[in-house]
Amino acid sequence: MTKKYINILIIFVFIFFEACVPSKPTVEEKELPADRLIKKLEANRRKIKTFEGSGVMNVESPQLSAKANFEVILIKPDTIKLSVFGPFGIDLAHALVTKNDFKFYDVIRNDLYTGDVKMEILRNIFKVDLSFDDLLDAFSGSVNLTSNLRREPDNFVINDDSYTLNYLDNRSKKKSIYEISIDEFAITNYKLVKDTTDVIFEGNYSDFRSFENVPVPFFSRVEYKEKDQSVTIEYRNIVVNKEITDVSFEYPNDVNVIKW
Repeated sequence: MTKKYINILIIFVFIFFEACVPSKPTVEEKELPADRLIKKLEANRRKIKTFEGSGVMNVESPQLSAKANFEVILIKPDTIKLSVFGPFGIDLAHALVTKNDFKFYDVIRNDLYTGDVKMEILRNIFKVDLSFDDLLDAFSGSVNLTSNLRREPDNFVINDDSYTLNYLDNRSKKKSIYEISIDEFAITNYKLVKDTTDVIFEGNYSDFRSFENVPVPFFSRVEYKEKDQSVTIEYRNIVVNKEITDVSFEYPNDVNVIKW
C-alpha cells in the first residue's frame, strides 16, 4: 500500500471516529433561558409513566432506623406498590397504595391492614411525612416543577457545569432552590428554604442513567429536616414505561384483616 493511500486511510478513520463521538453541548445549548429549561425538565419527568426498581432503602427518623432490600412499582399518577425483604430474601411486608385506598400486609404477624388513604396512613406505612405525590417523585428520583412552569425565577445563574434557579413564594416566605447539571440535564439538588437559610426539605440525586432519553438517578436521598426524617434509595435495577397489568400481592386465607 503506497504512502498516499495510507494517508487517505488515516484521514478516513479519523473522520469516522470524529463522527461517532457525541458532540458536547454548544454554548447556545447550555445557556437555555429559564422558561425553556423548566419546561424541558418537567416534560422529562412526565415521560415516565411506569417505573419499576429494586435496590436498598434506608429510612431514618425518630421512630425508626432501618435498612432493607425493596422492590417498588409505580404507575403514575395513582399507584405505588412496595415490597420489603429481609435477609436471604425473606418477605417482610407488602404495600399497595393508591390515592384512594391501601392494603398493607405485615408478613411476620400475618396482619392485613386496609382502609382509605390519609396522611397518617402514609406516615405509618412509609415512616416519613410525605404526600402521595411526593412519594411517587421520591421513588422515581424526580422533582415536580408544575408550579413553576408559568413563572420566571427570582434568581437564575448559569455556572460552568450547572444552572441554579430560585423561586420565592411571597405568601409563605419559602424559597425553592434547584441545582441542575448541564451535562446530565437533570436536577441534582433541591431545597425548600424558609427565612433565607433554614432548610425545611432537601433532595440530592446522582448516578444518572438514561432511559428513553430521560436521566434517572440510581441514588436519591430526601430529607425532611423539620421532622428529622430521611429516606435514602440506592437502585440496582430500574425499568421504565413497561406495561404493567397486575400489581396485586398474595396473602393467606387465614390473614387477620384490620380496618385502619
